[in-house]
Amino acid sequence: MNAPSISDRGPRRFGWPQRVFSQVLLMQLAIITGVTVLVTGLFLAPLSAQLDDEAMRRALAIAQSTAAQPGIAEDLRTTEASASGPVQSAAERIRRATGAEYVVVMDHRGVRWSHPETDRIGEVVSTDPGDALRGREVMEIDSGTLGRSARGKVPLRDPGDEVVGAVSVGIEYDSVRARLLGAIPGLLAYAGGALAVGALAAYLISRRLQRQTHDLAFSDISALLTEREAMLHSIREGVVALDGTGRIRLLNDEAQRLLGLGPEAAGRPLAEVLDGGRTADVLAGRVVGDDLLAVQGGRVLLANRMETDDGGAVVTLRDRTELEHLGRELDSTTGLIDALRAQDHEHANRLHTLLGLLELEMHEDAMEFVTEVVGVHRATAEQVTEKVQDPLLAALLVGKATVAAERGVSLRLAPGTLLPDRVVDPRGLVTVVGNLVDNATDAAAGSGDARIEVGLRAEGRTVVLRVRDSGPGVAPEQYASIFTEGWSTKDLPAHGKRGLGLALVRRLAERQGGSVTVAGADGGGAVFTVVLPEALAGPETADPATAPHPATTGDSR
Repeated sequence: MNAPSISDRGPRRFGWPQRVFSQVLLMQLAIITGVTVLVTGLFLAPLSAQLDDEAMRRALAIAQSTAAQPGIAEDLRTTEASASGPVQSAAERIRRATGAEYVVVMDHRGVRWSHPETDRIGEVVSTDPGDALRGREVMEIDSGTLGRSARGKVPLRDPGDEVVGAVSVGIEYDSVRARLLGAIPGLLAYAGGALAVGALAAYLISRRLQRQTHDLAFSDISALLTEREAMLHSIREGVVALDGTGRIRLLNDEAQRLLGLGPEAAGRPLAEVLDGGRTADVLAGRVVGDDLLAVQGGRVLLANRMETDDGGAVVTLRDRTELEHLGRELDSTTGLIDALRAQDHEHANRLHTLLGLLELEMHEDAMEFVTEVVGVHRATAEQVTEKVQDPLLAALLVGKATVAAERGVSLRLAPGTLLPDRVVDPRGLVTVVGNLVDNATDAAAGSGDARIEVGLRAEGRTVVLRVRDSGPGVAPEQYASIFTEGWSTKDLPAHGKRGLGLALVRRLAERQGGSVTVAGADGGGAVFTVVLPEALAGPETADPATAPHPATTGDSR
């Protein structure tokens, strides 16, 4: 199915794009951008807190170093608070050396003894020094007379370990913010690089998707999917799609009917839903060719398999059951017509013979001739109906005997043949016997002393059928393949296919829990043996009055 062209999609509209390629690209770019912004934000948030903590720890370390300076505690007790005092001098030296915003030394009352602005010396500090004066170290971000800063406060102790004051050190908060802002360009550069790589990858993926979807819009894909589902489930041809591992991807309604499967088979391996056999081999690609024959559940199927680019395959199945039956009926009709034509010539010869005897006034010879001709056919029919009591099967054997005779083949019943009129599935047994007799006739025709021997006997409720012919026989290496669909040594018939007769015989036998085998016959030819359990209706044992004597029920060979 061809994809709709761009010109078939109507006038172009601005807004959200319709094609899969464009939509996927935009969604991927939006996702990548969002993730990049989120990651950048998540990185900046702890970075700010980390820089704040680093500034507070640095301020605390400077305060600790200042408090540890020898003589500051003594100077605090022995001198006055002034701009030229030793405490101010020492504090300013430390401030300049460390780059701190301020180093303030205060006494136990909170009065400043040092400050970058000398006019504030002698005043009480603007923030509460209580924790430091009580002997605890403090780290905080706070605002004071010099603005917002990262602070560290420590107690100032004399040689006797008594708290005589405190040291407060501040790091200008603008410098911390500047470090944070200075890190942002580099971080944004990395984020931009990651965004560019992600956008390129999104573009390449979208281009690949564009090629795979043939530049369709989502609405086009939805419409194509709907049309495909409607088409697959409405056609009267089975379609089975397989992936590269042999798993069923799609199974339409007709394929489910032909293969005897349900919708649950989709998604399961082919070997799991179909038993081993020719049908499974054809679907799996182990048997290759065009118009391959297969038999599934009594149906004759014609299968064609086409590989797909992804390693899978699509198999189409056509039901040839009715056509095959018609073809076989055509073959049978053609055979009957040939037989009737031959009988017409023979009948004309007999009438001419009878007319000659009457013209020669050989009336007794004419009566003997008529009696003999009628008696032969009547004896054959009576013999068959006496031993084969099912009317359909008896009629089949009488007709097959006539056709075989016209082809120079003698068809007779094997000694010990006796089949009561209790067949559960007469039509199925007629199909089995008819196929085997037809194959035997084809094999025996043209051979010396051409003959066919058919044996039917009942063993409880089991029917045992043996058909022996005087043909060339079957090679031992072909005993297994002879029952495979499509196997044949004959020329093609009018309907164009052979190799189904024995396959149908085997399928019918297996459906009833039985079996069919082939072996070589004594003196040449082949013997086909079919065992059909439960083929006869009750009682479980045959009537003693009609049961064959044990001595006569052995192998017809």
